Amino acid sequence: MNSKDQHISQEEIQQMDSRKRGVFMNSLAGFRTVILVGTVSSEGINNLAIFNSLIHFGADPALWGLVCRPNAQERDTVRNISANGKYTLNIIHVSERNKAHQTSAKYGRLVSEFDVCGFDTEFQNGCIAPFVKSAIVKMEMEAVMTIPIPLNGTSILIGKPVNIHLPDGLVGQDGFADLAGAGVLGCQGLDAYLSATVIERFPYAQP
Repeated sequence: MNSKDQHISQEEIQQMDSRKRGVFMNSLAGFRTVILVGTVSSEGINNLAIFNSLIHFGADPALWGLVCRPNAQERDTVRNISANGKYTLNIIHVSERNKAHQTSAKYGRLVSEFDVCGFDTEFQNGCIAPFVKSAIVKMEMEAVMTIPIPLNGTSILIGKPVNIHLPDGLVGQDGFADLAGAGVLGCQGLDAYLSATVIERFPYAQP
């Protein structure tokens, strides 16, 4: 280790101010795609929330997971999904970063983030959950299971895609979805937004 490198022990991490510790650990997790999750409440209020934790669990069957914060049942997104089992995943353009970040504000249960943050709703294929009309990729999801993480009170919501809507030409012959080429919004941590560039793609590695 370089003599000028900084060393932070587990004890020092725990002694950090809670907000600083959250920013530090979250940002070290690296670069991720911004996901806007659309849901609808039992009162018919459309909800939109920003997530940076989409996890690919497999392709056969296709499964994706989202990490939900502690006390998830008190949050509109998880409460709405628990009520009707449907939600949407929306991948947006970098130009919509200001509006996307604003969805992280703690609005009241009867307030729609679609309305106050400036996103238009869209409904397709009879899905009760709203899509973001301007999203580059729109995915109708069906909840499959929730896995609690007792270590810190978080949980992982696992769902399967029912319908996927995306622009012509986004997916190549080999199935690769060129999100970077489409200018999708990425993030690091909770408040840093970025765009991605593909440096190079390699063929399937052989021994």
